[in-house]
Amino acid sequence: MNTHTMQTEASDATSIKLSFASAHEVHRGLETAVNTLIASAAQDRRCGIRVTRHEPGAYTVALDETVPFGETHEAMAA
Repeated sequence: MNTHTMQTEASDATSIKLSFASAHEVHRGLETAVNTLIASAAQDRRCGIRVTRHEPGAYTVALDETVPFGETHEAMAA
């Protein structure tokens, strides 16, 4: 029996940190986090959303004023 977990930590109203135990959880987890922040972005319409991969299984989804409203950009941390 395989057990997979996704840990989510909402650090504030503008970003969500995610940690995945397996690769097949990533897409659904990131989609859920982006959808959560879309409501916040729509309130002020000044920023988009950036998804940053820090390492395998570790991501941050955050509102970002350098991303145009209505867009989602991806980045890899150095």
